Amino acid sequence: MKRLFKGGTVVSGDGMRKVDLLVKGEKILAVGENLEFSDAEVVDVSGKLLFPGFIDAHTHMALEVSNTVTADKFDTGTKAELAGGTTCIIDYATQYPGESLRQALNNWHEKADGESSCDYAFHLALTDWNEEVSRELEEIVAKETMSFKLYMTYDTMVDDETMYEILSRLKELGGIAGVHCENDGIIRARMKEVEKKKGDRKDVSDYPWTRPKEAEAEAVSRLLKIAKCVDTPVIVVHLSTAAGYREILKAREAGQTVYVETCPQYLVMDDEKYSLPAEEARRYMIAPPLRKKKNQETLWQALKEGRIQTIATDHCSFTKEQKAAGAEDFAKTPCGMPGAEERPALIWQFGVNEKRITPEQMCICLSENPAKLYHLYPWKGALIPGADADIVVWDPDTEWTLSAEDQQSACDYCPMEGTAIRGRAEQVYLRGTLAAENGKILAEKTGTYVRHGAE
Repeated sequence: MKRLFKGGTVVSGDGMRKVDLLVKGEKILAVGENLEFSDAEVVDVSGKLLFPGFIDAHTHMALEVSNTVTADKFDTGTKAELAGGTTCIIDYATQYPGESLRQALNNWHEKADGESSCDYAFHLALTDWNEEVSRELEEIVAKETMSFKLYMTYDTMVDDETMYEILSRLKELGGIAGVHCENDGIIRARMKEVEKKKGDRKDVSDYPWTRPKEAEAEAVSRLLKIAKCVDTPVIVVHLSTAAGYREILKAREAGQTVYVETCPQYLVMDDEKYSLPAEEARRYMIAPPLRKKKNQETLWQALKEGRIQTIATDHCSFTKEQKAAGAEDFAKTPCGMPGAEERPALIWQFGVNEKRITPEQMCICLSENPAKLYHLYPWKGALIPGADADIVVWDPDTEWTLSAEDQQSACDYCPMEGTAIRGRAEQVYLRGTLAAENGKILAEKTGTYVRHGAE
């Protein structure tokens, strides 16, 4: 079957062009002006923008953490992604202590295969490091995934020696690591301090103080010094502070290659959320925490200047009941928020509509750069002949409101409830099939697994 998209404007990082798209089956067959094909179904997209399907390169679906499992498994979580215009996610498969890397990936395949409504790939979070894992890494990087996750805090954290060894091995093999940068010692010490001073940790407004901007900045600095010793690029994930960003600029000025990801929550929300009544405040407990509002403009400016490469969600959803585990001690609150469905709309509304970034820059951060960074390009992240027909038909004039009532996520709240948006993913095509329309899912569980090894 052939589909001809006529009258729209195709968005890429290089500009916007009024051209037609011809799709045959799952692939884009041709791109050009005034295309005509007698046997093609014509889709009138006059006045609409056509984006390459968005890629969310930081998600946590069906993650076991904090004595619970995220509210969104791959079924509901990927429907949320698809509804908003995301056609491919890269989820964090986690290697638990004692597991081989293959076991870890098999565990995530069991969760995702046959359940996902958008395409999916995996990063692999490394927590157990030894000679056997180092040897196994060669085949995993070559054939399965070239991107990995390292934590500088939590029970899954790696110490500096292990960080150096893993980065060195990834350099040999052509892989890359994304790193959660927070100083674990500062966090643990401040957690104890709050409890000692107040006798408990019920007051959620104390939470951001336990994870200060200095904890992020120090960890970013330390990571980049280790990476410099290894002489390899790294990715700083979910950057939340101007202080952390300054450390990245210093490293880049010294010649280092550092890729940076941020998230919508750090661009549009701030730490005043933690002063809300406790039950509501816990919904915004994420790590790193929401920051003071002044950090937002620094991050937006960095996006405008092309110094932040990608915007992902860190989608890690918990219901209000799950969040209530921290009622007596905020440290027991599972950290994370939903964001899969809202990401493109928020970046459009607060980025493009407010003239902070252009549609082309939105395309770069949500489609092109994630595809290039994680070896999914050019079959993902571009509307060019030979690419997958992952197409987002974006209506820049649709007015609607974010609401938990209408979302696909299994989470029972929307962090930006009531936010007015102008602009929406009107139609979302996954490999040539119309899979979502105005937030409604039309084709479920048709996502396929995407390998992105170094080969």
